[in-house]
Amino acid sequence: MEIQEALKWTDDLIFAQTGKHLDSLQRAILEGAWECKGYKDIASEYHCSQDHVRKSASELWQLLSDMLGEDVKKKNVRSLVENRIFYYFNTGVQIGNNINVCSDLYNNPKTTKERSHSSNKESQPRHDLSEAPEYDNRFYDRTDELTTLKQWILTENSRIVTITGLSGMGKTTLARQLVEQIRDNFDCILWRTHRKFPTLNALKANLIEFFSPTHKSENPSIINYLQSRHSILDDLRSHRCLIILDDFQDTLTPRQFVGNYLPEYENYGKLLTEIGRSPHNSCLLLLSWEQPIEIANLETENRYCKTLQLQGLGESATQLLGDRKLKDQHKWPELIQLYSGNPLWLNIIASTIKDLFNDSVEQFLSYKSIFLGDLEPLIKQHYQRLSESEQLLMLWLANQDKTVDILSKPTELSSDNDFFRAIQSLKKRGLIQQARNNKESYLSLQPVIKEYMKSQSQ
Repeated sequence: MEIQEALKWTDDLIFAQTGKHLDSLQRAILEGAWECKGYKDIASEYHCSQDHVRKSASELWQLLSDMLGEDVKKKNVRSLVENRIFYYFNTGVQIGNNINVCSDLYNNPKTTKERSHSSNKESQPRHDLSEAPEYDNRFYDRTDELTTLKQWILTENSRIVTITGLSGMGKTTLARQLVEQIRDNFDCILWRTHRKFPTLNALKANLIEFFSPTHKSENPSIINYLQSRHSILDDLRSHRCLIILDDFQDTLTPRQFVGNYLPEYENYGKLLTEIGRSPHNSCLLLLSWEQPIEIANLETENRYCKTLQLQGLGESATQLLGDRKLKDQHKWPELIQLYSGNPLWLNIIASTIKDLFNDSVEQFLSYKSIFLGDLEPLIKQHYQRLSESEQLLMLWLANQDKTVDILSKPTELSSDNDFFRAIQSLKKRGLIQQARNNKESYLSLQPVIKEYMKSQSQ
């Protein structure tokens, strides 16, 4: 009997009970068992560990044992499947416990047509953007950023791409625009935000629900099997997927250096590392205020993980100010520079200018101090996430008249280790700017951040 016929029969049997097809590793295990290969050889051909193959095989044999009512092992799976297929085609009677499959499944034209239709339906792209923001054609120019992201994802097949930046910088808007432009390149697209999933397990369960059809079986052992052995990595290998996870910073512990996960998101770092190191053609797109340590480490290891730290709009922000019908166009570049080209900040300040200064940017800028107004609670969210060492360094930088040489150190931070860790953590949060020349490196703060920090020291 041909192995492909056996694989098809086994796949149909499992799908009838679980609503889930054999994954690529399960197929490799069955093919290997058919050819009397050891788990070591199967692991080598599949490019994974022997322990991973052995664990997956054990779960597969248990599942088939539950379905066939016999003790299935690697050494007997071929004879058992061949005997069942022969018995199946010649009798069409019940096979195993509570599984009644008629031989007409393959002989009945109507059933064959229905199966073909179901297969075609399953092969159609599945795009779930129910949690994504509404697509808006009014999009301020991010052509360079879009070009870079498309190069990383479509050409270089990056496995994890992270877009970081302060709140209001436009990460989500950029990602939504990106999805609209590349959606035809993916079988599955899923957009989720961490704020709706209080734990990593809740997020994983939602991913399982998306990738797996509704379970057809009420058998507890089969349902437990599906939940225990489900691997997001298998889904990323089975289809070309684009998974967008927004608000990633909500998984990280505040008031500590960047990189420590909340208890309810324990093992998230291991998941990211596995996705970044393992071969597949899918992409995980993370949107975050802060860059996770695992992503920074993966970037140094391989070319499949990239980070785009989103900056302000620059000159294209003039379109935003024009849409708000502000006056004194010659003063717009100064306003944009002062508020770092952050789209949300500029929109909030534009409302202030319209409300208090009769649309005049020049009058607004005539005041020497930087007005924060409704920006203050937004910046406070970032400040409250800082560790004590980061807060001390930020306060020290805010009270310096010019950029500071990185070799300088505030007396409040007696430890060199805390000083350099604070700098690295603040860079991952996008709260500190670093400029370099041929010999030296300098630190500074954005004008708005500096103004906020000064207010904290008063």
